[in-house]
Amino acid sequence: MMLLASHGFMIPCLPRMNSEGMRNRPFYSMRFANVDGVYHVADDSATSHRVQRRRCDCYDHYKQLIPYMEAWCWQKSLVRMRHDLVGRDEDHSDMLIILQHPPVYTLGTGSLEKYLHFNIQDSPYEIYRTERGGEVTYHGPGQLVMYPIVNLRYHKMDLHWYLRSLEEVIIRVLSSTFAIKASRIKGLTGVWVGNKKVAAIGIRVSRWISYHGLAVNVTTDLSPFQRIVPCGLQDREVCSLKELLGNSLSGKIEDSVLIDTAHESLVKEFSEVFQLSLSNRSIS
Repeated sequence: MMLLASHGFMIPCLPRMNSEGMRNRPFYSMRFANVDGVYHVADDSATSHRVQRRRCDCYDHYKQLIPYMEAWCWQKSLVRMRHDLVGRDEDHSDMLIILQHPPVYTLGTGSLEKYLHFNIQDSPYEIYRTERGGEVTYHGPGQLVMYPIVNLRYHKMDLHWYLRSLEEVIIRVLSSTFAIKASRIKGLTGVWVGNKKVAAIGIRVSRWISYHGLAVNVTTDLSPFQRIVPCGLQDREVCSLKELLGNSLSGKIEDSVLIDTAHESLVKEFSEVFQLSLSNRSIS
């Protein structure tokens, strides 16, 4: 095992395992650099070779609290734009939005109100019913949210594959950067450590363009989850990365540093799993 220094503290670095248990290149054998706003992965091995990747425009606001309705409108606007580009055969790049939200509850298209432990007319936070799949969940500060707007025609036109790929991104982050063994649970969507859910996933796909996405509890206050049945699972709990790391490590790390580290790893693993070259963009 090798240790890597990240943002001033040492984290264990293990050879990365994918969901099938296959050993990939160690995390420390790769360099992840931001050159002119474009993220590149360079392999130090003698067999490295350049592979042309599809571009992904990255709207990275991970340190900002963006109101849910505003981000929702961004996504739907970008999806409409992508549909127009597909119609003109000009859809040359995918998109990724990264942010945090102020406290908010969201419900999927078929969510049941019985999973709310409060009157919906007297919600402790804003509440929105959306067109994504899944049941009720909570978003709030300390939770990193990624909304990929991906044209699955250029990847794989298979929703099961797409959901498993999003889970793979998170599983790799927890393993390679934090030495935490995470897994899937058959029949359920999301990423789990033991019996606790650390990341939720809910998507919508319109004419093979995806939106909505994933949310990882990094330093999130988990108490608002007690007012709901997260994802409609009565016998499961939620957890955060900070909680998983425990007092022995997390007590020595500022929350902002933990957010920065998790964000950096999420960006890297997303680009690797989907084989994309990320290019920073601003959004109006």
